[in-house]
Amino acid sequence: MLITAAVISGVMFLALTFHRPGSKSALTTTQATLLINREDAIVIDVRQPDEYISGHLPESRNIPLKNIDDHVAELDKLKNTPLIMVCQTGSRSESACKKLDKLGFTQLNNLAGGINAWKDAGLPLKKGNKK
Repeated sequence: MLITAAVISGVMFLALTFHRPGSKSALTTTQATLLINREDAIVIDVRQPDEYISGHLPESRNIPLKNIDDHVAELDKLKNTPLIMVCQTGSRSESACKKLDKLGFTQLNNLAGGINAWKDAGLPLKKGNKK
């Protein structure tokens, strides 16, 4: 029984190592930075405007999650462009990824940990309203 438990435990550990729960498109801050710099990924911040103004990734666009359906036509031209969805913790942006995935967007990514992870990594934030 102990051997069976050890084998099952090992298999579950390997499965979780190679399959990220919650999102196949979750990015670390380092991966997000590389995607922005190397592939010109576009960052979409799905937080509310007041949250966005208090600090956001440079060059990000603010499209609140509750309004994302209103911007599908605008985003449609980006269906094959790498997109990084961002919110405060990663949960709202995960919802945005799921919604856009159903609409045929092919290169969706979610910043794991959101703005909180970005700040914790010591990466720059811009304040004020840009887009």
